Amino acid sequence: MPEHDAAATARMVEQEGCPIVEVLDHVAGKWAIGIIVAAAPGPVRFTELERAVDGISRRMLTLTLRRLERDGLLTRTVYPTVPPKVEYSLTDMACELHASLLELTSWAERHRMAIARARAAYDVAHSAAG
Repeated sequence: MPEHDAAATARMVEQEGCPIVEVLDHVAGKWAIGIIVAAAPGPVRFTELERAVDGISRRMLTLTLRRLERDGLLTRTVYPTVPPKVEYSLTDMACELHASLLELTSWAERHRMAIARARAAYDVAHSAAG
């Protein structure tokens, strides 16, 4: 990116309060990605998400669901039943994000072995030098 474009973008972010880094942090987080992937096929309940997102605690799931709902990526539907039934669904914006996540996941799968080899080579080179 040319320097003047970067400076203009930085000014725009500062002036408009555009939370680009915050948005990326929210949607690229470990838990958010798992939730978006798990909810992609259709409406999903809390316990289904809890089972689908490996290692997430109930508290972290609750917090992440609230954040994704607040960011407009999930809708929360409460059905008036006893016990209450709550479902989470991706919004159109999150469906678009899901498509991008699939591309990113595909890239990661294609390159994960090369990255592992590069890490091992780096570790060997730097442990021998130190």
